Amino acid sequence: MRCRVWERFSLGLIDNKRRMKAGRQDWIMTATAAGLALFGSLMVYSASAMIAFKESQETSQFGYFYKQILFVGIGIAVMLALGRLDYHSLNRRWVVFALLAVTIGLLIAVLFFPPINGARRWIRLGTFSVQPSEVTKLVLPLFLAWFLTIREKKVGDLLAGVLPSTAVFGVLAALVMLEKDLGTTMVLCAVFATVYFAAGARLMHVASLVLAMFAAGVAALLLAPWRVARLMAFMDPFKYSEGEGYQVVQSLFAIGSGGIYGEGFAKGQAKLFYLPYPYSDFIFSVVGEELGLIGTLAVLVLFGVLLWRGTRAALNAPDRFGMLLGIGVITGLIVQALFNISVVISIVPAKGIPLPFISYGGSSVLVSLAAVGVLLSISRYSVAAEANEGSKNRGRVRRRRYA
Repeated sequence: MRCRVWERFSLGLIDNKRRMKAGRQDWIMTATAAGLALFGSLMVYSASAMIAFKESQETSQFGYFYKQILFVGIGIAVMLALGRLDYHSLNRRWVVFALLAVTIGLLIAVLFFPPINGARRWIRLGTFSVQPSEVTKLVLPLFLAWFLTIREKKVGDLLAGVLPSTAVFGVLAALVMLEKDLGTTMVLCAVFATVYFAAGARLMHVASLVLAMFAAGVAALLLAPWRVARLMAFMDPFKYSEGEGYQVVQSLFAIGSGGIYGEGFAKGQAKLFYLPYPYSDFIFSVVGEELGLIGTLAVLVLFGVLLWRGTRAALNAPDRFGMLLGIGVITGLIVQALFNISVVISIVPAKGIPLPFISYGGSSVLVSLAAVGVLLSISRYSVAAEANEGSKNRGRVRRRRYA
């Protein structure tokens, strides 16, 4: 069984090597991503003001906000620059392997830095830190798009297609797991499965890979006592409200107290040293408390718009590489957002994963905006492809009319 999108390309309806003149900027996608990031900066300020005031010995409440808005500004610039770049320039062997080598090097290097909160996810550079696992969310779909394009006719071949791509994915996922970052590992699994299925993999291979990922996830859960404790807290968070369930319980209290309209911006109570790290993984709780159901639904709608525009760009890409790259990038963004929100409202067990564009963290916001930049580049050529096809159809109609 083959994916319909892949069949469209295998039938030769779109030439993989065709180069088109770029079309218009997708300003809906641009405004959505920039709006989410700027909104996130405001929520970071609201969630971190008192914490920053205490950490700075009562001298400033803007510490986290200044860092976040700096990275948001840089990220928007990167997004616009990548949006103007021809994404075909990424479809080169040396580019893919260079980025892959740098990413693997950073993932290995981070293991030698001191742990923070029991996890080795950050490379400290003075007052700033870099989280290499964030980069994998871009590098993995790039590698898969390139590899599954050059091996288009061998996607279902075990030795030529399945094993090499699975090996690269396995190395990245294993290194991320060594950092004790199960959330990012799950995002990488979703990206790999989605891109490989869209590339035209056999259903049996996809099902086998999904089962293997599930078995690895269960093993990672059962072999780590703290993950078992989190699972128990997820089953009954109020029973473990003094331990592993404390953060989830406080999150539910915050969202519930917000009601429909919320307490008002910067008027929430959970962030006042009740909810741990309210500016990062649980910032959606602060949104729910201060902006209510209306605010949380608005965030969900904006992510829905991003999914619509990103998927549209990917499926209308003028070549196979652009289609696979776009699908991988938008899958990573949306799956990560769904995981974060699901943890906050206690649909899935707690795990450390930021909300794209909104949670505090330079690495997260930079990678998220850069990912949208790649989608914008694909979208510009997708729009051009549609315009070119439309002009050809109009030309055919005119020729028939005057024949």
